[in-house]
Amino acid sequence: MTLFQTVKEAVSTRQAAGRYGVQVGKGGMACCPFHPDKTPSMKVDSRFHCFGCGADGDVIAFTAKLFGLRPVEAARKLAADFAVPFSEKERGQPRRFSTKKRETPRVSPEERYRLAEARCFRTLCRYFHLLEDWEREFAPKNPDEPLHPRFLEAVQKKDAVSHQLEVLQCGSVAEKAPLVADCVKEVVHLERKFPELAGGDPAMDWGSH
Repeated sequence: MTLFQTVKEAVSTRQAAGRYGVQVGKGGMACCPFHPDKTPSMKVDSRFHCFGCGADGDVIAFTAKLFGLRPVEAARKLAADFAVPFSEKERGQPRRFSTKKRETPRVSPEERYRLAEARCFRTLCRYFHLLEDWEREFAPKNPDEPLHPRFLEAVQKKDAVSHQLEVLQCGSVAEKAPLVADCVKEVVHLERKFPELAGGDPAMDWGSH
């Protein structure tokens, strides 16, 4: 089999999504990493399809699009990351499965940056949509009503987060790299706080840090 066939038989898009930081929920639905996604609109299984932006394809197309790779580079990355036993020099020959423990592939600085950039975009996108929701939900109903902490947070931070997302989506590498470096602590903080939204105190100003 070819490299493409071997990888597609060995790795599902859902497995790749989980490995590369895309959280897949019940029913195989996930927030699409290829556009600002307010609610999960991408179905992920053996293949993937986004009902929002129309992105569609197999595990190789998913990985190529996520990391900006050519299809053959994406296939090689998947083979390395999931320890798929395949050598392009052995094409047409039976695959030999080794009993030796495989070493964990080393992550290059370029790949580490791409992963960090994708993580920043996903987390900030989720936070931005929360701010939009809070601005509507907690807006004061009359002039005398005290301002809710989450409404204040939305008003204070929405424009800044929107700018960050615009840079990550449309900026040059020179513009994105320092932003990604500066966002690391903020992204980690947000990811830790997201679960509290389901059962936490709605009056808590969890966004301050």
